[in-house]
Amino acid sequence: MAERLDLSRARVLVTGGAGFIGSAFAHRMLARYPSAHLVVLDALTYAGRRENLDGIPASRLTFVHGDIRHPGDVAKAMRDCDFVLNFAAESHVDRSIETPGEFIQTDVYGVFVLCEEARRVSVKRFIQVSTDEVYGEVLEGHSTEDWPLNPRSPYAASKAGGDRLAYAYWCTYGLPIVVTRCSNNYGPRQYPEKLVPLFVTNAIDDQPLPVYGTGRNTRDWLHVDDHCDALLTLLEHPGVEGETFNIGAQHELDVLTITDTLLSLLGKPRTLVRFVEDRPGHDRRYAVDSSKLARVTGWKPAIPFAEGIRRTVEWFQANEPWWRAIKSGEFRAYYERMYGQRKVLGEVKT
Repeated sequence: MAERLDLSRARVLVTGGAGFIGSAFAHRMLARYPSAHLVVLDALTYAGRRENLDGIPASRLTFVHGDIRHPGDVAKAMRDCDFVLNFAAESHVDRSIETPGEFIQTDVYGVFVLCEEARRVSVKRFIQVSTDEVYGEVLEGHSTEDWPLNPRSPYAASKAGGDRLAYAYWCTYGLPIVVTRCSNNYGPRQYPEKLVPLFVTNAIDDQPLPVYGTGRNTRDWLHVDDHCDALLTLLEHPGVEGETFNIGAQHELDVLTITDTLLSLLGKPRTLVRFVEDRPGHDRRYAVDSSKLARVTGWKPAIPFAEGIRRTVEWFQANEPWWRAIKSGEFRAYYERMYGQRKVLGEVKT
């Protein structure tokens, strides 16, 4: 059997590494391989936060402020790198409905720029981080890696495009690509446009929690550390080039259940819930089958949801300056566009 790849002194490019998942990966990577060196390429748009990388020794980190759509930035960041993980993406469905062109540029063209440079410098492995949303609604069963792709939002379609473009570079040029499709992540440092941090921070301030439609849309909830450990496993594992792997927790909950859990942990009343007009094309359920990843690598999620969500809530309670700085800025205008004009369908009375 082939040996695992040696990452102990690897130089690893992490695009989007100042964002939620990218920065979590950076911390997990160096915790496991303290002699590795990380190069973070991030445009520091609204969701990228340089302070997310605080605590990483300067000797182990090179930060490049740049954009994956710009070949010069990518060439500078990828120089002498052995491995690439692409987290950089426009990633919020609501924003993709507003400005779909930005998603196509970053999530498809940006992947093209990265693949071209990775091919030029002959990296050892390139992991393209995709999403379970490329499968579209999964109303019954669980999507396996060979299911047809049926994206239903501009975000999901752009991720599907980047996902398949990366795979094409494996088939056509032999670029050692691995594609991953993960379920909904949650955890510390998640930008508060997403459901968990939005509802936690709103509830702390006794502000309404805007639940789309009936609140029965269901997702599989994966702690970000489990996701990052799965990616590290795939970075190390021999013989997975050209493969696609689902990464999920097999822990499905609907939005109302998540909302009730958060309110309970915060000691806040259910009267904060506001049912509001649903967004267009809102997928009812995503659910991935991660058995291929478990069978090939032995990975499985290690953080029970009850523990992970409690730790997440506690992090936001303990780090108010981090999220208050965000919610006092551009976020206010975004929040008003998304929710301020949305029709209220009902409230919880007790």
